[in-house]
Amino acid sequence: MKKNTSALRKRTAKAKRIRAQFPALPEFCYGVDLGDRRSCYVLLNQDGEEIEEGEFDNTIDGLKSVFEDRPRSRVVLETGGQSAWISRAIEGFGHEMLIANARDVGGKGGRKNDRRDAEQLARAGRFDPVTLNPTCVRGEQAQAGLTRLRVREALVRARTQLINAVRSTAKAYGERVRKCSTNVFAERARKDLSVETAAATEPLLSQIESLSEKIREADRALRQAAEAHPAARLLMTANGVGALTALTFVHTIDEPRRFRKSRETGPYLGLIPRQKQSGESDPELGISKAGDERLRRLLVQCAHYILGPFGTDSALRRWGLKYSERGGKNARKRAIVAVARKLAVVLHRMWTTGEKWKAFPAVG
Repeated sequence: MKKNTSALRKRTAKAKRIRAQFPALPEFCYGVDLGDRRSCYVLLNQDGEEIEEGEFDNTIDGLKSVFEDRPRSRVVLETGGQSAWISRAIEGFGHEMLIANARDVGGKGGRKNDRRDAEQLARAGRFDPVTLNPTCVRGEQAQAGLTRLRVREALVRARTQLINAVRSTAKAYGERVRKCSTNVFAERARKDLSVETAAATEPLLSQIESLSEKIREADRALRQAAEAHPAARLLMTANGVGALTALTFVHTIDEPRRFRKSRETGPYLGLIPRQKQSGESDPELGISKAGDERLRRLLVQCAHYILGPFGTDSALRRWGLKYSERGGKNARKRAIVAVARKLAVVLHRMWTTGEKWKAFPAVG
């Protein structure tokens, strides 16, 4: 008899938790394949027979036409851009929601279409929810917080594109704008460029100034929101973690108890290696990049700071620097990702315990 490994015990425990969350075989089960404007659904009865299929508009009225005043059913849909508000609306009609992880759901074969996808979701959700690796959607407050962060990110991205446009335009005339802070780029450009080039790019420079002011306002609001949020204020005590990272972390995770152990945050954020093992083949691959790309990017930026020249001394910094000395041209990159993963674990642990950052935590 093979040894009951810790990995097997973890998988078994996770399967038990999922089945405990969805214990009974539902009398009715919907499978919903979400689209941009319209979605397709299939309804199965307790015997697995298809009794209804159709489409609905992705609006409140469209949802009411299918799910309102219906017997309580299990509704299965994938994670996606609209899954949060749609799942909350359907749950408000009295149904049981099962949100399938889209990375673990994939149609195979040459006959993939919306109706078949909806049917597969319904059958898997009806019989064995474990295969769908169910997840949860964020609450409305967390969604609103992330929306504000996305708006700020869009402003920063737009300003960067305009700055690049000015630099490329100037370069075509053999002119350059000296390196400077983005907040003073427009002022510096007017000084460094010729009168003709500055006049030609003035509409861009004006927009850059306007965006910079909007970004400063967003940053002030962000700092105030972080100071007012107990969890974000606690996470900001960690080395290298500012208001932006702290707020993104708490709004992305939303509910820290969703993870049984803090170590589960690493896989959730895609900071562990992918696997493609088959027989004797087990290649070394890059990270999975699952989960929220924005939070993963911010944690990597924090890791750069922690291992950089301005990072303060800590156990995490020492561990990362030692890790980067293992050799190879990619040692530094691997160390950055490893520190980002450890930082995510530490932040989640701080959140759940309420303890502030400790540069050198006691061992044992």
